[in-house]
Amino acid sequence: LQRTSKFSVIESPGVFQSTPAAVAAPAARPLLPPARVPSASSTCPSETAPPPSVGSPPGVSLGASKRDFDAVLSVGEECISPDELRSLMDACASGPGVRRFNCYDGFEPSGRMHIAQGVFKAMNVNKIVASGGTFTFWVADWFALMNDKMGGDLDKIKVVGKYLIEVWKAAGMHGTENGGVVFKWASEEICGNADKYWPMVLDVARRFNVTRIKKCCQIMGRLEGSLTAAQVLYPLMQCTDVFFLKADVCQLGVDQRKVNMLAREYCDHARRKRKPVVLSHHMLYGLKAGQEKMSKSDPDSAVFMEDSAEDVERKIMNAYCPTAPPQEELCGTDADADAGKASMHLTDDGLKNPCLDYVEHIVLCPPGSTFTAAGTVYDHFAQVKIDFLAGKISEAELKGGLVSALNALLEPVRRHFTQDSDAKFLLDSVHRFKKETSGGVVRTFRRLDAVAAGLVPAKAHVVFAPRPRGNPTLQSAWDTLAQIRAAPQGAAGTVFYLADWAAVVRNDCSADPKVITAYYDVLLAAMRAIAPKVMEGVHVVRQSEAILKDPSNYWISVINVGRFFSLDTVQCGDKDSDCVGMVIARLMGVAETIACSPHSVAFSTEDTFGTTAVRLTKQYFTQAGVPLPPPTFLEAQSACLSLHLRVEAAHATENDGYCLLDDPNVHGKSKMKKAFCEPGNVKFCPPIALSCAFRIDLGVGLIEIQRSSENGGNVSYGSRTEIEADFASGALHPGDLKAFATGVVMDIMGRVAGAIKADKKTAQAAKTLKAFVKKQKKSKK
Repeated sequence: LQRTSKFSVIESPGVFQSTPAAVAAPAARPLLPPARVPSASSTCPSETAPPPSVGSPPGVSLGASKRDFDAVLSVGEECISPDELRSLMDACASGPGVRRFNCYDGFEPSGRMHIAQGVFKAMNVNKIVASGGTFTFWVADWFALMNDKMGGDLDKIKVVGKYLIEVWKAAGMHGTENGGVVFKWASEEICGNADKYWPMVLDVARRFNVTRIKKCCQIMGRLEGSLTAAQVLYPLMQCTDVFFLKADVCQLGVDQRKVNMLAREYCDHARRKRKPVVLSHHMLYGLKAGQEKMSKSDPDSAVFMEDSAEDVERKIMNAYCPTAPPQEELCGTDADADAGKASMHLTDDGLKNPCLDYVEHIVLCPPGSTFTAAGTVYDHFAQVKIDFLAGKISEAELKGGLVSALNALLEPVRRHFTQDSDAKFLLDSVHRFKKETSGGVVRTFRRLDAVAAGLVPAKAHVVFAPRPRGNPTLQSAWDTLAQIRAAPQGAAGTVFYLADWAAVVRNDCSADPKVITAYYDVLLAAMRAIAPKVMEGVHVVRQSEAILKDPSNYWISVINVGRFFSLDTVQCGDKDSDCVGMVIARLMGVAETIACSPHSVAFSTEDTFGTTAVRLTKQYFTQAGVPLPPPTFLEAQSACLSLHLRVEAAHATENDGYCLLDDPNVHGKSKMKKAFCEPGNVKFCPPIALSCAFRIDLGVGLIEIQRSSENGGNVSYGSRTEIEADFASGALHPGDLKAFATGVVMDIMGRVAGAIKADKKTAQAAKTLKAFVKKQKKSKK
């Protein structure tokens, strides 16, 4: 089955309930013998189950039959692995009751269904349902919405989805009425379970590097060098679908093999015991020379389910039909070849004859089926191929037999959409929608509107929290306060944005949500203790809570941002060996600013992640046609509170700066005692920086140095310039300066510690962070 979209579907599922009542299609050659469709609570029929061993309880099945196993295995051109499939089917068929193993595939309702997606898929589904499985179709209507199909009208997209489902029913797909086949709609399932789906996507992203995800981009038919940033999201989401749908078997085409293998690798990383079986079916060749697969953008590359008998005859009679392999490759240059095309087919087929491909995989696919050509009835494909290559069947005779066989399969579908009023309404609607949107895709601007959702005030000043870490620093709190204080007069309030989901996908704090939340709780308590007036009226917004207000529009906006930028641009010099989660987090950062539509955004040049996000956001607002006023970006300046200068980061120690969880009496004194304080050096003087920051900059008082009359007596400073002048001249001794700075730090750290202890939640957060740091130190030993 080829995906209808350029990438595999990953929309939100919702159990289909509103399909019009189908009338029975006119009789035709069945796609399979009468199917054995087990109900959810049924047990394996005795004629297919192995005989119970001596002493086994009556009515207890001991495993799947060889017939069922072989039928399911025949669906795939490749199975990874047959042993796992056998174990799965045995486990489901054993015991006092039977659990149906769950296969899944997905499709985007884009308006057309070719014969591989229609008839070939129905045949494979029937085999699986008849052998004890349930087949779950992931109806990717959310992705069609994201791609602005049908003018971005979800109601129209759903009509198209219902039409495609009706096609399968008319084509003879079993199980659609009794639970053997389930249709889940992405728009309902993803949006209705956004708190589960999207964290799973982020967890997948944080566990893989860019190189690995690039290898999966065949599902969009893209070369690695031409990827947009959004295209790395699609494999991550498709991988998530496997687990979100609780799929036992990924039953997709060979073109989806790499992303299905990603799901198996994820099980290793996430320590999931049961890996999904990958059962990849054959990809039918396109009807034109050199077409490795069919294309919905080329109507003559395939037979479509709505084609008339005349269309089928014209396409097949004009189809590429060689008797010998071509001497030269017909698939175009490397520059325009699809990514990963070499792996589109797993079997070596130098002939690449689409007519023979149709005979083997469509006409002769169902057990007991036959194919007639040149007056001979064939029940095995091998003999058809031998006779064709030997000249016993001419090209015209092969094509004539194929036209008759295909029309026999399609005729019930045609009659159903002619005779059934509900089905005819769906088909007419789809044709009308296609005409209405024939002018091409027009992108719809979508975003989470945080103002309308009541999350932020209009025209606010926005500050994004620093990246979480196990041991939050005084420097990070001070830098953030400087950004909050940078709010211009025109801003209507200040928003402090806690990007907790972005922290997860970046692997901050080992992606532990409890530790990330603990970091924010401690940081907030510290900032409120240090500068209570500054923090008055600040709106605190947690990213996860904001996203869940309107997850659909939020993630569409993230993907649209990713479509605008190349992957290389968003990587910003990162290596392909780096985590792909950094790319996702940067896209989210742009989407957050769009969501808030702020008056201004403050950032620190010391925050490399933040400055990169600001650069991307500026570019997106100015070049992507965002219908919102661009915010003012403010570079907030703040004092460096480091206690030592280190040329190499590897030389850094715990004494290089104050942490919010430091003991005021112990660390407040000991760290200042060891702090760098070279006489006369005002370029880097930590005691001056700390004293000025928490006295003069905060406006809470003067710097008052206490010293004996022999040493010049007490002295007060009201500005940094004054104290630096005395220190540079030698009038202020380092010892006297450190004594005052120690008192300042002890006062600030004492207030922070008191605020943490005063609140039960924050106190627990501090314990969580300390435990995390301790665990990290142990793991490094």
